[in-house]
Amino acid sequence: MRYLIANWPYVGELFLEHLWLTLSALLIATAIALPVGVILSRVAWLRTPVLGILGIIYTIPSLSLLVLLIPFLRLGYRPALVTLIAYAQLVLVRSVVVGINGIEPAIIEAAKGMGMNSWQRLLRVELPLALPVMIAGLRVATLSTIAIATVAAFVNAGGLGTLLFDGVRSSNSEKIIAGAISVSLLAVAANILFRRAEIWATRSRGPT
Repeated sequence: MRYLIANWPYVGELFLEHLWLTLSALLIATAIALPVGVILSRVAWLRTPVLGILGIIYTIPSLSLLVLLIPFLRLGYRPALVTLIAYAQLVLVRSVVVGINGIEPAIIEAAKGMGMNSWQRLLRVELPLALPVMIAGLRVATLSTIAIATVAAFVNAGGLGTLLFDGVRSSNSEKIIAGAISVSLLAVAANILFRRAEIWATRSRGPT
């Protein structure tokens, strides 16, 4: 804690780097996963191969994937960003598929009976009803991204993992503790935020 208090401007800078890397990866990952998840919810035969490929990517150790990307993207922010986006896909895509496919068929039929086309059903009925499940998936993906972003410091991507790697290299336990506390606080704050968002989405959905 002494290192954290004495060096808070430096730790704060690393915190912002970590937060930016996490947020940018999640925004891009969500922009990719949402349409992919919607397509998979519509085209059943695509589900198994696509989710299988995403599952294979997810099982690759994060450090191994980071190192594999270095010859193509070099050290720094870019290989870390690509890795985080890739790892988030399985959880995000699956949450979209499960959320949409978990809607009662009677609700979809009622929407069709009201004259809604497929786009109107998606935007007005399916996505709002699937929102709690999608937020739950986003919460899991966020916590995973925060953790993997820590490892990304190994390829000079910055962030709070820098404290951990520097602490290990220099045998400085205070740096290690400061890094671990900072990452844990970020993860706990994100978990609380998304849990509240899940509760809000569930309540606002109302009875189905």
